Amino acid sequence: MAFNDQGNGKSPWDSNKDQPPDLDQIVDEWQKRFNQLFGAKSGSGGGNSRKGPPSSLLVLMGLFLWLLTGLYQVDDSERGVVLRFGEYTQTTTPGLKWHIPWPVESVEIVNVNVVNRFKQQTTMLTSDENIIVVDLVVQYRKTNPTDYLFNVRDAEETLSEVSEGAIREVAGKTKLDFILTEGRSEIAVLTQDLIQKTLNEYGTGIVITKVNLQDANFPLQVEDAVQDAIKAREDKERFAFEAEAYANDIVPKARGEAARMVQEAEAYKAKVIADSEGDADRFNKLLVEYQLAPKVTRDRLYIEAIESVYSNSNKVLMDSDGSGNLIYLPIDKLLEQNKRDQTSSTPIPNSSSNNSSQQNQNQDPRMRRVR
Repeated sequence: MAFNDQGNGKSPWDSNKDQPPDLDQIVDEWQKRFNQLFGAKSGSGGGNSRKGPPSSLLVLMGLFLWLLTGLYQVDDSERGVVLRFGEYTQTTTPGLKWHIPWPVESVEIVNVNVVNRFKQQTTMLTSDENIIVVDLVVQYRKTNPTDYLFNVRDAEETLSEVSEGAIREVAGKTKLDFILTEGRSEIAVLTQDLIQKTLNEYGTGIVITKVNLQDANFPLQVEDAVQDAIKAREDKERFAFEAEAYANDIVPKARGEAARMVQEAEAYKAKVIADSEGDADRFNKLLVEYQLAPKVTRDRLYIEAIESVYSNSNKVLMDSDGSGNLIYLPIDKLLEQNKRDQTSSTPIPNSSSNNSSQQNQNQDPRMRRVR
């Protein structure tokens, strides 16, 4: 377009007439309206309409923005705790809520459905005086926002200290082998119950959902010493079992031997008493016979005594007629020889052998008289 081109028939110097109104003019118009609304009189002249700054508008806008800061949103899993000058006022449910803005009121948002967790590692002594390192994981929920915020100064710190004290108490009453093997789940349950009981007494508003005993082991610095102690304890138990087994084996035998000896003594006692009574009764009867026939009784007793003495002797003395010599006949040797011959061979009996033996006996004068 040329410099002298009139365009739409207007002068280029009149282009400012199509511009938007001035900002000051807009502010003056709003100020007049607010002044009329609140009963204030506007200036008479156009130049005298702006006698001062628009303070009322700014105050109202600031008040509006301040009130907007009181809006807050509470989710479904959350609860809002409203505090007025630091004092509890109410607990709000999920939704868009409003409270008197700061510094009059404030809102603490607490999630009551999410499951929080923390891990803790603790070194402690067991009941059998062994050092053990336990990794404990505690899961919890904040079920009561008011108790959680006001009953204790720091609920998480309190939970950490209570958990450490609980696992120390439970492990301090338990042996090391039980913790390392099948006792982990039971220890976790006992620890959870103890933690929950303590938190309820403190009124923390926290509910323990799960306690896991992730790991339990010896410290690296004392692992060798602990292994030696465990081996020594196992040897002690083994020796005790062996000693008990030996005692269980030897004591019944000793008791049986003692009972046998007592029974043998009782039997010997009964036998001696019975023999003594029998001998006394026999002597009494013999006395009666002796009183009736003394000489006959004496001879009979003498003969019985001689028979008793000779019956225990293996030698035989024989006297021949008309001679004062005693002939010794080794009957014992003959009997032993006869037994050996019978065991070595069994003879066949016949009439001729019997006759010859009978003739030999008749011919031997030493076999005729035996006393």
